[in-house]
Amino acid sequence: MNDPLDKATSKAPATLGEGCLSRYDPEDLGPDDGTEFPGAAELWEQVKPEPEGEA
Repeated sequence: MNDPLDKATSKAPATLGEGCLSRYDPEDLGPDDGTEFPGAAELWEQVKPEPEGEA
């Protein structure tokens, strides 16, 4: 049986901040990091919550 941790060899993007303010550095992200999501706007229109008072 193969070790499942063998697949975790890719380099993680650099981070900025510390603790709960830690986030990936946008300058270090690229297409291989899953930063592209061409259908994001359409998906958001389908799932966004209705503003209160417009039900």
